[in-house]
Amino acid sequence: MLVKKALKGDQSAYSSIMSRYKETIYYLILKMVRDNDDAEDLTIEVFGKAFQRLGQYTSQYAFSTWLFRIATNHSIDYIRKKRLDTISIDKDMKSEEGASWSMDIGCDNKDPEERFIEKQKIKMMRDGVDKLKEPYKKLLELRYFDEYSYDEISEELDIPLGTVKAQLFRARALLSAILENSRSSI
Repeated sequence: MLVKKALKGDQSAYSSIMSRYKETIYYLILKMVRDNDDAEDLTIEVFGKAFQRLGQYTSQYAFSTWLFRIATNHSIDYIRKKRLDTISIDKDMKSEEGASWSMDIGCDNKDPEERFIEKQKIKMMRDGVDKLKEPYKKLLELRYFDEYSYDEISEELDIPLGTVKAQLFRARALLSAILENSRSSI
């Protein structure tokens, strides 16, 4: 009945149709576009389209079904237009002049082999440190495994800073010799 009145030019019929379906159409569109502002704009556009095409509506179907179809199609069109242009990073691209070029995108992640080698090195290092005698073992553990500064090591072990530096120098030399021996025995 409202549609018939609207087709005859009754402005209050248009208002009644809009107030009856506005919220439902808005939430239908919001579900599709996931943006409040876009959903509000599209809701108004859908009613504009529907009112322009009101003469195409046939009363054998529910008005809400017809209106929802317009809203769905309009939202799909909007999403298609909004979708960003994408390019493949695996294929060569061509410029307008016909020149071919490609992208080489690096990755900071290590591959499984590199991760395995790193774990092996850490294990070798820990095994080497375990072979050292005190105080060298403790100094290297604090410095490299616990990441203490020279000052923190000095404070922790209650020894002068100069002694920490000298003993760490000696500990690194001893560890280096142990690691060399373990490499040559492999």
